[in-house]
Amino acid sequence: MKSLIKNILIVFVFASFIGCEIEPIDENRLNFDNLSNFPEKAEGILLNGYTGLVNQYSFSEAATDDAINNNLNNNYKRIALGELNAQFNPTSRWNSYERVFWVNKFLEIIDRGETQWSRDTLTNTMFEMRMKGEALALRGLHHFYILQAHAGIGQSGNLLGIPYFTEFIEADGNFNVPRQSFEDSVQSIMADFNDALNLLPTDYGLSQGQLDPWYSNLEGFDYDKYGIVNDNFFDLRISGRIVKALKARLALFAASPSFLNNQSYYEMAADDASKILNTIGGVAGLDPNGIEFYASDNNIQSRESLWRGSIAGNSTAFEKRMFPPSVNGNGEINPTQNFVDAFPMLDGAPINESNIYIYDPQNPYANRDPRLEKYVVVNGAEFGGGIINTGVGGGNDRLDSIPGQSTTTGYYLKKLLQPEVRINNDGTTQGKRHADVYFRYTELYLILAEAANEIDGPDHQVNGISARDVIAAIRNRAGILQPDNYLASISTKEDMRKLIRNERRLELSFEGHRFWDLRRWGLPLNETAKGYFFDGNNYSELPSVEIRNYQSFATYMPIPNSEILKFSELEQNNGW
Repeated sequence: MKSLIKNILIVFVFASFIGCEIEPIDENRLNFDNLSNFPEKAEGILLNGYTGLVNQYSFSEAATDDAINNNLNNNYKRIALGELNAQFNPTSRWNSYERVFWVNKFLEIIDRGETQWSRDTLTNTMFEMRMKGEALALRGLHHFYILQAHAGIGQSGNLLGIPYFTEFIEADGNFNVPRQSFEDSVQSIMADFNDALNLLPTDYGLSQGQLDPWYSNLEGFDYDKYGIVNDNFFDLRISGRIVKALKARLALFAASPSFLNNQSYYEMAADDASKILNTIGGVAGLDPNGIEFYASDNNIQSRESLWRGSIAGNSTAFEKRMFPPSVNGNGEINPTQNFVDAFPMLDGAPINESNIYIYDPQNPYANRDPRLEKYVVVNGAEFGGGIINTGVGGGNDRLDSIPGQSTTTGYYLKKLLQPEVRINNDGTTQGKRHADVYFRYTELYLILAEAANEIDGPDHQVNGISARDVIAAIRNRAGILQPDNYLASISTKEDMRKLIRNERRLELSFEGHRFWDLRRWGLPLNETAKGYFFDGNNYSELPSVEIRNYQSFATYMPIPNSEILKFSELEQNNGW
């Protein structure tokens, strides 16, 4: 971690000189001690905390039972095939400590009270409140990323968390800090989140009658000055609403079977999630367009996105990676038959349990959950400006036609790709806009459903919402035939748990959740990836497209070996 601090110093000094003209100071160098005179540069340190946020474009599903990556050198493919170790771990988030130290440095600056964000005392106070809240929330969030990736059973046999840093440490300081217990790490993150909630506005751009009391009760409060600090202009920054959602995500993670398996944390997750969801109408607030939140600019900006980044300019980068070869893509991610089989029949029953629709393996995509057609390019589908055939006669799109480019499973990815993008044969393109999404309301609904069911079964109400209510709304939006008799038949916690996990698998597919969900649930990691092939007359299953090879202890990921070698107080997770 010492190298991270050196990098922070180097980057900051360089960026400061190219950012604007400044008056010469001692030895013509700008360092942290001079930031009180440059509020815009002090805020720039805070903004480094917004780098490295986890979005939906990791495509880590290639390391799970949901997909295969066609690129033989893909890191997720490599760990799925057995290369995961403490020296090679593409899922490591240890470098999130760099963002932690950035925000700790900012907190030092703001706590000194020397930087003037405004000449007006009230406005200056509100700037300090809001930005300190941002820093505390971001510190908690980046520690959560590290905890999610590196918590585990240590070599001592104890469930361990991570080192928690609340101060900036100079390059020659002491980084040799032991890991906290897992629950202490959770509580440290919760403490930062709770402190942030006492400083941040619930939302930006609130009307005067909606203001949080810690702002409206300030001495000499002026709404016009408040608007300068917390206007809609800041919408993409972290807010109180976002922090509450992050608390629910953290609590569900902590409560999960591989960690604390704890009712109190399930109750916390359900309570936090339900209170936010009730502000948008409960289950009635589920966005009807949320099922394809990525498919247009309007959808990206809809109420489905609880937190997102800015909408970028027109591009074709993701589509170039994922489109089938016949429409000039590289076919990188191939959903598996395992994933396709997870989609129920149109009446919502698993494929071999429907009383209305008989699953036909020779007509496998008929009368299926409509989400299948929206998320996966199946044989014979129209996509990207062409008809995609993955069986005999499919040309470049046929299974294994072009090594490293044509599908290996019989499927191509559709989810997350803009359907109107075109990559033409003459090299021209028609791009569309994309955005990094950090948290969707659908995830929050699923957090509530999972936690509420674990507390006391399918119909347990948390602030007026049950797991059954949530799953009914999600499946109705998906296009499941109503009435949903299969859902109505679910009566036990165990059966509802299975259904909730499957709905989470479908709704949050290819957004980077499955890799972590399997681990927190303690489910098998080595399910063999399957495919499906049409030989011109019949479909047949490909039972062993890719055999996974995780170690038995891979539920918990390793601390980077380089850190273990440097710091004697760090305890490695068992097995690594």
